[in-house]
Amino acid sequence: MATVQRHPVYRREGFRIGEKVACGRTGDRVSEVRFAVADVAEIRFCVSPLWETVTSLWALQQPGRHALHLPWIKQARTLARRRDLAGPVALLAAFARPKAWLPDFLTPPPASPLVDVGEELDRVLATPADEVRRDILVTARAEPLTPGAEAVAADPAAMLPRLAGAARAWYDAAIGPHWPRMRALLEADIAYRSRQLVAGGARLLFDTLHPAARWEGDRLVIADRWTQSLSVSGRGFPLMPSVFADKGPLISCSDEAAPGAVYPARAVGTLWEGLGRPVDGDPAAALAGVLGPARARLLELLRAPGTTSDLARRTGLSVGAVSQQLGLLHDARLVERNRQGRAVYYLCTSLGLALLGAES
Repeated sequence: MATVQRHPVYRREGFRIGEKVACGRTGDRVSEVRFAVADVAEIRFCVSPLWETVTSLWALQQPGRHALHLPWIKQARTLARRRDLAGPVALLAAFARPKAWLPDFLTPPPASPLVDVGEELDRVLATPADEVRRDILVTARAEPLTPGAEAVAADPAAMLPRLAGAARAWYDAAIGPHWPRMRALLEADIAYRSRQLVAGGARLLFDTLHPAARWEGDRLVIADRWTQSLSVSGRGFPLMPSVFADKGPLISCSDEAAPGAVYPARAVGTLWEGLGRPVDGDPAAALAGVLGPARARLLELLRAPGTTSDLARRTGLSVGAVSQQLGLLHDARLVERNRQGRAVYYLCTSLGLALLGAES
């Protein structure tokens, strides 16, 4: 009997399915996600620091395949050899293997567009023991379980806090220091995809999401070795750009689980520019001398999206003053605007990021 899954599971390459034998595996078939008219309105975007924390180990284990991340990998390898991190990394690596499936409970899709890694780990810690065990056992259909995974499955109550602690330790050491730049890149991708959705609907969004994806009538079609058909059926469809996803879209596949997709973010090749290189002086201070302190401060804050009212609150400037400065930055093509519902979000462009400097 197939195991019922509560959360979506993402495969390393393409679809992860409940019953491997039932779907078959061919080189010229596709998988599809069916949308009703109302389902298209439920497409939403999100980012997950926990997802990036776990899947960063793919790059650490296969640096040749993830050459774009070599500047980060060089630093991360040194961190992974630290005595206090060797154990946490080994425990996470028991799940985050290049050809293995990730268990649902370890990488649940975020419930909101912007979440903190602590919130995500709280969700992991709240996972019932039976669900932890079930999700781990399901992954054995792709690759045999590692001793570390078997230990968590055997005693979830005792091991789940250790697993969450390992994820937190690795995030704090290897991901957290770089999360602002990672989040800025991911949110820039979301801003771009949101404009695609507004300009051309689901067809333009999915036709430009990845070369392996396309929109056909009422469905998202993925060129994939796994043939799977599922329906959104009013459950929403979260889309999540990822720094460390290096292949086509990774799609949830169980009709019992909420559907969703993880896809490679745009411009990942620019992510680590300047990492590890010495910085002469203070770029932010130098930029303030050119743009003025108010505009330089706003540009710095807009590494991540922000609204006029949010920026006013954070800088102490009036809403009117912030609006005026943002208008000037927008005219100079240093920031871009993106409307989401009633809110207008501003975000630093690639030109603005270049002015700020990689490590400012």
